[in-house]
Amino acid sequence: MSRSGYSEDCDGWELIRWRGAVASAIRGKRGQDFLRKLIAALDALPAKRLIAAELEMDGDVCAIGSVGRMQNVNMSNIDPTEPTEVAATFNIPEALVKEITYVNDEWEYGITPERRFEIVRNWAKSQLVSA
Repeated sequence: MSRSGYSEDCDGWELIRWRGAVASAIRGKRGQDFLRKLIAALDALPAKRLIAAELEMDGDVCAIGSVGRMQNVNMSNIDPTEPTEVAATFNIPEALVKEITYVNDEWEYGITPERRFEIVRNWAKSQLVSA
C-alpha cells in the first residue's frame, strides 16, 4: 500500500464519503491555513524540489515536510507512513494528510523532484478558497 493509504478498492458510498471528507478537510479553517503555510514553505525552499515517500531525507523534504522544516518541527521521530501521527503533529485532518501525500507521491509517476514541486504547488494553490 502507498504512503497515502489510497487503494483502488474504494468505490460506491465509501468513495463518496471519503471524497466528502477530503473536500471538508480542504475547505475547513485548518485545511486552508495549512495550504497557505504549505505554499509559503514551498516558496521558501532554496531548491524547488520535493521527494516522495519520506518527510525529510538527505536535506530534501516532501510537501508536508516543507511545512515541518519551516516550523522547525523535529521530523526524525515521525513515521511518514502513519497519517494519524502526521495529522496530529501538524494539527490537520487525516484526510488532508492522505490527499497531500497522494498528490506528492502518486499524482504522476516517474517524475523529477522539480516536477513534483510544480505539481504540489499548483495543486495547493488551486485548493485555496477565495475570501
